[in-house]
Amino acid sequence: MTDGSPARRVDILVCTFNRPQITATLDSLDAQKRPPATELRIIVADNAETPASQSLIEEHARTLATPVRYVHAPARNISIARNACLDAATGDWVALIDDDEIADGDWIAALLRRADETGADAVFGPALAEYGPEAPEWMRQQAHHSNIPERRDGVVETGHTCNALVRFGDVPWADERFDLARGRSGGEDTEFFFRLMRHGARFEIADEAIVREPVAPDRLRLGWLMQRKYRMGQSYAASAPGLAARVKLALTAAAKTAYCGVAACGRAAATDRRNFWTLRMALHAGVVSGCLALPQAELYGHRND
Repeated sequence: MTDGSPARRVDILVCTFNRPQITATLDSLDAQKRPPATELRIIVADNAETPASQSLIEEHARTLATPVRYVHAPARNISIARNACLDAATGDWVALIDDDEIADGDWIAALLRRADETGADAVFGPALAEYGPEAPEWMRQQAHHSNIPERRDGVVETGHTCNALVRFGDVPWADERFDLARGRSGGEDTEFFFRLMRHGARFEIADEAIVREPVAPDRLRLGWLMQRKYRMGQSYAASAPGLAARVKLALTAAAKTAYCGVAACGRAAATDRRNFWTLRMALHAGVVSGCLALPQAELYGHRND
């Protein structure tokens, strides 16, 4: 990118909902090590009913070197905010990060480097949970709050908006937007990237492109994790388009649910192993639920997600 060609433009998209800690996220984005001939801009979409965070964000933006655009995108539906970010984006690429995450200094450079190396249309990095002293030891060891991109049979099928870089602009998926029906339950990002894959987008992973997320105390519960895993399973059902594929996936997931339930009961005396298998059971049960198109619980907007 140093041969005189136009600068590569990257819009970093952040959705927020009544979270003052977003200023720390913005600081970490402003501190990014910029690759040569790369321009960064930050777009913040506020999903609250009223633009109560506008003054906080715009005043903080004046302390940053990176341009920040505030967009009010009500209300209480994360897909509305994500779509408002995409509508406002004009860059060659969009990067996505959550408003409670802190990006390592070379985060955006690592994502772009991996895209250049592989020719991928989207690159996903790990979001690593950071636990306080009150977190149970089994939870620390198993790191269920972390979000690590993975391959299935050697292929990256989908990803998450907590840490992503996506080719944007003149691409077949430029008009794709996040599903409003999933905007209160979550999983809208998983389904969105499955859709991009069907448009021909190719995905890769950048292990060194790290963001970090402090885990809030109210999320340090087995029940919260079970709900999250169940919803993740429901979202994964989007990988099976068509009735035949859904029936096959549902039957496989049902068998895995039963196996995990037996394994959890067999390890009832060992908290760490019992909880591991309980959470796996919740994940596969969610897949069954998603294949059956059962209603998803509305999670977004009831708390500071």
